[in-house]
Amino acid sequence: MELRKVVDRSIIVTCFLLTLHLMIFFVSAGRLDLYQAWFYFSVIFMYSILNLAALAKFNPELLKQRLLIKRQGSKPWDEVLMRACNIMLMIVLPFIAGLDVGRFHWSSLSVYYVPLGFVLFIVGGFLTTRAMIENPYFETTVRIQEERSHRVITTGLYQVVRHPGYLGGLLLGVSIPFMIGSIFAFIPAGVYVLLMIIRTWLEDRTLQKELNGYLEYTKRTRHRLFPWIW
Repeated sequence: MELRKVVDRSIIVTCFLLTLHLMIFFVSAGRLDLYQAWFYFSVIFMYSILNLAALAKFNPELLKQRLLIKRQGSKPWDEVLMRACNIMLMIVLPFIAGLDVGRFHWSSLSVYYVPLGFVLFIVGGFLTTRAMIENPYFETTVRIQEERSHRVITTGLYQVVRHPGYLGGLLLGVSIPFMIGSIFAFIPAGVYVLLMIIRTWLEDRTLQKELNGYLEYTKRTRHRLFPWIW
């Protein structure tokens, strides 16, 4: 597939997902005058465009691979966990946050937490995009990509933790309740974090067993997700 077509399809998919994310929130909120939410959606839109531009320039093959719906050899457990993470972050979280800040006002998180959420989002976005640029095998599901000569990536962020993209994803997820201003949104965000930790553990165990050189890599880069912790 030509790069132009890959980029066009990626933009369409991204816009669809962002629109769905936005609609779920504002329908559940029942109102549009929620300025913190609009700030969040503006930030995530800008990040999504910049992420697509970075991948198109530095890792276009990965952009193409991530558009595929079915991938031969994907682990069944990861198909489930990946979808559960996406549902929690893209559907459940905005639905609960909308009900909270828009309709029922179950909680009130001060606007002063917005900068904290913004910083977490920027750091998380940087880690995620950088990991995707460095790792040509950063697909949406776990599998050993034998047809693409799958090898261990040990440079850049991968010298610090073995799954920097997942760490970035965790920070992105946790940043959302701060920016939107919903304490109750931390419930689905917490479930998302737990699912991602489980996914990290299962993926790491799979790579140790099935990817040549990965076990040796774990002896040099000892932490899976959190530097100096785990």
